[in-house]
Amino acid sequence: MPPAKKRTRSYDYAKIRAAVLAQFGNVRRAVQGLDEAQLALPTRLGDWTVRELAVHLTMGVDTVRRGLEREEPARAELTLLDWPSATARGSEVIAEGARDLAAARPDLDALYAETEERLVKALDQAPGDRLIAVRTGAMTLADFLVTRTVELVVHTDDLNAAVPGLDVPQERQALAACTRLLADALAARVPGGATEVRIPPFAVVQCIEGPRHTRGTPPNVVETDPLTWIRLATGRTTWADAVSEARVSASGERADLSPYLPLMG
Repeated sequence: MPPAKKRTRSYDYAKIRAAVLAQFGNVRRAVQGLDEAQLALPTRLGDWTVRELAVHLTMGVDTVRRGLEREEPARAELTLLDWPSATARGSEVIAEGARDLAAARPDLDALYAETEERLVKALDQAPGDRLIAVRTGAMTLADFLVTRTVELVVHTDDLNAAVPGLDVPQERQALAACTRLLADALAARVPGGATEVRIPPFAVVQCIEGPRHTRGTPPNVVETDPLTWIRLATGRTTWADAVSEARVSASGERADLSPYLPLMG
């Protein structure tokens, strides 16, 4: 018998919209406090500097406004669970765009203020079920905002890793949505019920083919915290490092997730 089809998790549009705006505000306030030496620091994203990463964050958010300005597509082409696999498209173009915008817009505070203002205005004029055309494919505005929580949470973590002493907070709802989407993407990519992946307090999913447990403690269990999971899913850390540093606990013969990670390039 084929495995039961997994239902796509639903997200509260109003809460996700508020989370995106709140996390963008967190980043904006942090970037305002960075000096030129800090903005010139390297990041873990290839040859990007902190300035280019900060600019890229505005670009990721502004895709909402730009998508809404285009003609509405006839149908959705991409689901939330498809999105992580589609993000590798055009990565070189994105990097080049960040460098060009960083050179063209040296006043980051003005850039962030303009981006935030345009985002709020665009969201005020569009319902959550409005289809939006973006680089990865057409999807609903509500779903696309969930993907923006991933962009914001992941790159906030990149900023904190790049600048010593920086501690940009992660808005709880944004962190939760990011964690859940990436956990659900794993379950969709490697379907099954043999292994339970626990990411408290936000997500529990089952994956990997094999004997399915119905009660009691599952024979194969993986448990980690949200940020470690996000770093694993996006290639910021490796499975071996996370296990050796006790940031992941894994028990059972089917508890090795390394063949399936990262989920995003």
